[in-house]
Amino acid sequence: MVVAETSFGLVRLTEAEREALSAYAARAAWPAGFAIYQRGAPADGVFVVTRGRVVLRSRVRAGRGFVPWIATPGETFGSEGLAGNARYATDARADEESETLFLSAGRFRAFVREQPQNSLVLLNQLMAERTALLDKLRELTTLSVEQRLIATMIRMASNNTFTREDGRIVLCAARYRLLCELVGATRESVSLVLGRLTGEGLVERRGTNLVVAPPAQLAERLESGTLDNELPFPTVGEGQEQALQ
Repeated sequence: MVVAETSFGLVRLTEAEREALSAYAARAAWPAGFAIYQRGAPADGVFVVTRGRVVLRSRVRAGRGFVPWIATPGETFGSEGLAGNARYATDARADEESETLFLSAGRFRAFVREQPQNSLVLLNQLMAERTALLDKLRELTTLSVEQRLIATMIRMASNNTFTREDGRIVLCAARYRLLCELVGATRESVSLVLGRLTGEGLVERRGTNLVVAPPAQLAERLESGTLDNELPFPTVGEGQEQALQ
């Protein structure tokens, strides 16, 4: 089994690799907006997305949240359930109609015993996703809001559920809110950055939607060194947040 790799270094299980799991896993379909689990609930096993996307969200306070991960086809979520006496660390909600495979901790152990080669592929997937989360943590602590925003939009462009046929991201109101949670910034801060990018031709307004430039142009801007030099803020009181961002 060979793991498919995206252009941004993340791996995703192929359809054939997901099929190898299906004999051990339970398949489920989730309507858009369905809460699959909540933070603090007892966790067991790991989910693999086969269709749609699942948003993991940490609630910061009323009306605000932070999204550390969006699981798309071939990616996993809920892997904290593989640890003993585990509880889920985030809320998980289907962002659109989605399907998953669920491998309980017991079935995961059976999969490892009976199909060691295939189980190594799944473990590779889990480690690659952990690496991606660590890289995102680095962004949160070392990059400015503008840099994080562009890096996030590049990642979103690698998921064709956010893009149109030409590969450009279309931001409606719901996706704009999700973008803010992925960046970990206030809507005001994100709006200021998008306004600058609009003035530079990297974002175009189409009615109530925003159409973002292709990822290659975003990557060129990110690597050009022309972004603002604002550093992200350390942990501070809520009243200081907007001033620092």
